[in-house]
Amino acid sequence: MVAGAQPMIHMEQLCHSYPGSGEVLSHIDFTLQRGEMAFLTGPSGAGKSTLLKLIACLDRADQGQLLVGGVNLRTLPRRRVAAFRQRIGIVFQSFSLLSDRRVFDNVAMPLVIRGLYPGDIARRVRAALDAVDLLRAERAFPLTLSGGEQQRVAIARAIVAKPELLLADEPTGNLDPALSAEIMHLFRRFNEVGVSVLIASHQLDLVRRMPCREIALEQGRIAAPAPASP
Repeated sequence: MVAGAQPMIHMEQLCHSYPGSGEVLSHIDFTLQRGEMAFLTGPSGAGKSTLLKLIACLDRADQGQLLVGGVNLRTLPRRRVAAFRQRIGIVFQSFSLLSDRRVFDNVAMPLVIRGLYPGDIARRVRAALDAVDLLRAERAFPLTLSGGEQQRVAIARAIVAKPELLLADEPTGNLDPALSAEIMHLFRRFNEVGVSVLIASHQLDLVRRMPCREIALEQGRIAAPAPASP
């Protein structure tokens, strides 16, 4: 990180509740520096997915401060939420691909929504597919691909718009150990070219083989101090 640079994510005393289920996140203090890759860990129900949703502005925190890329998400007007989300790439455990669209069209979707010219879309989609080693599959339908290949398509879709921040929620939860390691190293490659990355995962054996900071959540709280990367 460049000295004095603004953090990619900064939260102070962040709290969030769901109706009928009580407090899900309680007094979270956490900073992700620009260009850093880190992991959110913890058991199911610890609050990992909720925290990612708040960072992506898919939900709003009840209390505390949350800045992402310098934007205060607690006060961000609704009319500006869509533009903010264009700065973020999101990868889900379930892949969330459209089965009736070819791989090319799935990856192109964020660019189509933004109204880019077809030539620019084609160039950027093929570059994203090449980055995940799936250029050969651009005409395939997602269900003809393996689970690992479908997850790589989902990653290509997340990076095609060149996001500042890449969020992933249990991206290897449906994959075997070898494919899981491959996907994690793919995230690491994007991080090495400057993309900030935050991944929620319960696979501690895999997480701890990566040279990245771990933020452990337990019952909605950070379970142990999480020092910033040097």
